[in-house]
Amino acid sequence: MHKLLISFRSCFYLVLGMLMFGQALAAPTAAQTYSISVVPQLTPVAIHQDWTPILEKLGTATGLTFELVVESSIPAFEESILSGTPDFAFMNPYHCIIAKHHKGYIPLLRDSANMLEGILVVRKDSPINSLDELNEQSVAFPAPNAFAASLLIRAQLAKNHVNIIPNYVKTHSNVYRSVLLGDAIAGGGVNNTFEREPADVREQLRILYVTPQSAPHALGANPRITKAVRDKVITSFIQLSKDPANAALFDAIQMPKPIQADYSRDYKPLEALGLDKFAVTGGQ
Repeated sequence: MHKLLISFRSCFYLVLGMLMFGQALAAPTAAQTYSISVVPQLTPVAIHQDWTPILEKLGTATGLTFELVVESSIPAFEESILSGTPDFAFMNPYHCIIAKHHKGYIPLLRDSANMLEGILVVRKDSPINSLDELNEQSVAFPAPNAFAASLLIRAQLAKNHVNIIPNYVKTHSNVYRSVLLGDAIAGGGVNNTFEREPADVREQLRILYVTPQSAPHALGANPRITKAVRDKVITSFIQLSKDPANAALFDAIQMPKPIQADYSRDYKPLEALGLDKFAVTGGQ
């Protein structure tokens, strides 16, 4: 009787264990969510409006889940990539360099239709016609380390021995409006964001100076992301962009014709510009 009881208990626990194991196998595993942080050139509302439709389509195409992250400022965005927080990040060329050096981020995609140009704008009715006339004047920038909108322009002004009073106003949209309102005599932006401003804003501004062209912003991946996932994102992104129905969506995120990015080809040459002397760590 005692042996029979032990045998019964053994069978009971064996069956119970098999049932629990079977339930564990049948239970769906929680899908991993990948964060994508977008450099806040524009307002959070504009970034969510532009990026959410793309990430939804990318999620459907890849079978992956993406979460859009918008930091409060460009310096806050820089802190996040320097700490390796986001899985993916859409960043300017200078960010590509520091993210590569500090955390090994890998550029995946960039636009092939438009190269990046920094622009310095003034009011259309401004008497300013040369960089030299900006000496000791207030000039608005989105952030110290905005690549074409700040670093390249401030480097050129320094080369011309023009001393300015920089005013960092967080976004490109704020730069253009600071100039319109007369809070700054001039302001730094880029061709891609200026072209996306309403016509009534653009028509009141005049481009005073244009920087040399460079490769545009890139979508990069944290090295902890597997190559299989990186390749899936690259392939799906490019494939989605070829659908005419998605043209406006890709134009909105500044990548109308995305191609695979290459650090050595696209961003490593920019290291020779020596922009570190104009960069601000933990900026405003």
